[in-house]
Amino acid sequence: MLIGDLTSSGPLPSLEATLRFSGERQRLIASNIANLDTPDFVQKDVSPAHFQRTLAKAIDAHRGRGNVGPFHLRSDQIAMDRRGSMTLTPRDSSGNILFHDRNNRDLDQLMAAQAENAGVYRTAIELLRSRYDLMRGAIRERV
Repeated sequence: MLIGDLTSSGPLPSLEATLRFSGERQRLIASNIANLDTPDFVQKDVSPAHFQRTLAKAIDAHRGRGNVGPFHLRSDQIAMDRRGSMTLTPRDSSGNILFHDRNNRDLDQLMAAQAENAGVYRTAIELLRSRYDLMRGAIRERV
């Protein structure tokens, strides 16, 4: 078994995709917060539920290939290339109040999204760390 097979099998690709998604989504949330008082600014986001549906399809396809090989994550809002770089195409956040300066800000919603996203990021990091620790131990024959 090659090292590439180890890193592209089991839960590692989905954990890495989750980590990349939450990192990119954090950039979107930070931009929304930074532009809270910018006239005509429209908040953008990618739904975590949309990501989860896309991830589930990618996991099923990956399992169909025996859990080896590249992990393809693609939708109209999410794309991951062969190197693992992720690009998000966010949508306008709807449902927020449009203020007199034509900004649809919602600070409470942004803070909740930021906290939720940070939790997802920390969880993915911890799960990845534990998986890599297991592999490291197995390679050193100490498991």
